[in-house]
Amino acid sequence: MNEDEPSATALRVAGDRASHQWLDSPKVLDDPLAVRILPPPEAARIRGSRTHGFGPVAVAMRAWMVARSRFAEDELARARDRGVVQYVVLGAGLDTFAYRPPLDPRPLQVFEVDHPATQRWKRRRLEEAAVPVPASVTFVPTDFERGRLAVDLERAGFDRSAPAFFAWLGVTMYLTPEAIAETLSVVASAAPGGGVALDYFSRRTAAAPLESLAHAAIARRVAQLGEPFRSWFPPGELADRLRSLGFRGILDLGRAEVNARYFRGRTDRLRVYGTAGHLLSAVR
Repeated sequence: MNEDEPSATALRVAGDRASHQWLDSPKVLDDPLAVRILPPPEAARIRGSRTHGFGPVAVAMRAWMVARSRFAEDELARARDRGVVQYVVLGAGLDTFAYRPPLDPRPLQVFEVDHPATQRWKRRRLEEAAVPVPASVTFVPTDFERGRLAVDLERAGFDRSAPAFFAWLGVTMYLTPEAIAETLSVVASAAPGGGVALDYFSRRTAAAPLESLAHAAIARRVAQLGEPFRSWFPPGELADRLRSLGFRGILDLGRAEVNARYFRGRTDRLRVYGTAGHLLSAVR
């Protein structure tokens, strides 16, 4: 990543969330700030394209992006009923949860964790879009590969003795196995009652030819952007690792489960098509 620029993949995810607000009804993720926080040139590019968002790959990618955000927010709501008072967004990008009018009036401290360059970019975008930053939001710059997450969270005021819920979306596939293991150990060190929601790529020995071609094309594109895929997991491996760290109540959702949960009964084509992506949550 260029130290003076945001993550290219974070910008892509933000574009997909904004496109969902324009193109799809009913919405899986109702996020009015997704459009407002998008950089104006990117918004103009998306709105000006007659074909953007309607190809099969674009539809599937958009479905995945909004489903995983909705999944994390649904799991957070369950965690708050268990007494969670801290929400840690690992790899926050342009996520807008903390800036939308809260649906739940109970206090919640939000820690947004990301690479310093992406975080500086987001704070500029918030200011330019006139989106106020609530007092409940704390920005935590870190680099997952340097293993300083625990130190940086503590320095920012994170309370390890209080329950916390972690959302970790669109990150594991870009990290080394060592960085993933270190981050999971930090998540596991938080007080009981919290939990985690994350997504990951499943390593399978066989896939449909078209899916294999699409995944290879995406892998080439992110590699060209300087953010190559680094980690995949055999089915069940991450769930077993979480159990070994003391987690319970594990959900591991593949394509069929995600579509049944978030896209059932739709009359458009919006749904997840690939089999590589998984959504996983667990209770600490």
